[in-house]
Amino acid sequence: MRQYELTVIFPLEEDQYKAGREQVLADLAANGVEIEKTDEIGDKDLAYEIKKRKRGRYVLFTLKLEQVKIVVLDRIFKLNANILKYLFIKREE
Repeated sequence: MRQYELTVIFPLEEDQYKAGREQVLADLAANGVEIEKTDEIGDKDLAYEIKKRKRGRYVLFTLKLEQVKIVVLDRIFKLNANILKYLFIKREE
């Protein structure tokens, strides 16, 4: 298993944020991902408009997972309407 960081940008609306965050956690658990740490970074301005929004709520997850699971999670996250953007980054040890 490798270590990754997953940064997810959610909408600012509380109901969309909570629904999106719960769905991300459920998707990660369903795919056997080990969540080591979750950091609520907070609300920030976006570099450019995403889905007609100028601000988003950032959450950083530190994960352990198999590399092949990233493809599966990528497909799942693309269908989640409560996610504005996400990015997987491999952590160097």
